[in-house]
Amino acid sequence: MMKFAVPSLIAAAAVASTSSASIIVFTNQFVWNFYANSDSAAQYTETFESTTVGFQSSLTGAMGGVTWTFNAANGLYVDNVNSSRVVSTNAPGDALSLTLSPGVKGFAGNVYGTDANFNVVPSIVQLSLSDGTSYIGLVDSATAFVGFYSTTAAITGVTILAQPLPGGTNSVWPTFDNMTFAVVPAPGALALIGLAGLAGSRRRR
Repeated sequence: MMKFAVPSLIAAAAVASTSSASIIVFTNQFVWNFYANSDSAAQYTETFESTTVGFQSSLTGAMGGVTWTFNAANGLYVDNVNSSRVVSTNAPGDALSLTLSPGVKGFAGNVYGTDANFNVVPSIVQLSLSDGTSYIGLVDSATAFVGFYSTTAAITGVTILAQPLPGGTNSVWPTFDNMTFAVVPAPGALALIGLAGLAGSRRRR
């Protein structure tokens, strides 16, 4: 399925700046999961399977007590790719912007560049957090994984760009799937969980 015809826009890649929080970047999903589990974080994954295919002015949903919203300058486009529903920008070169309320400890997913027909295009992908932390890498697979985990301030926003390689196609759309959050329960919730466990252990004795 073709995306809506919109003139190609040029997106300038941002330079990573010093972050105000301690952010760890992962490119291996197993390691990201292991780290989140070691922090006693609950994980929630949005596969977008219930999202309507086609053009969307924006997308909003909620999971794990977190409301997420995707936006792009010329709107979004949702399609099925290899039996998986993905979110992309409607125009090449646009940034795919995500806001999270409240923020999360960890954020991850599969991110890559595609052409107008959602075929994977080798491209330079950049993810930038709201605090200035960035990841930039060469991506040529729909299974490419990028994850962030903050040891201090929560992650409240992510911007995703996909740039064509030198001499490659001039039209690349940033595309995203399997969005995962890591959420650590508030101290009060942890205390309640601990009390529940203590009560349960007493009953078993």
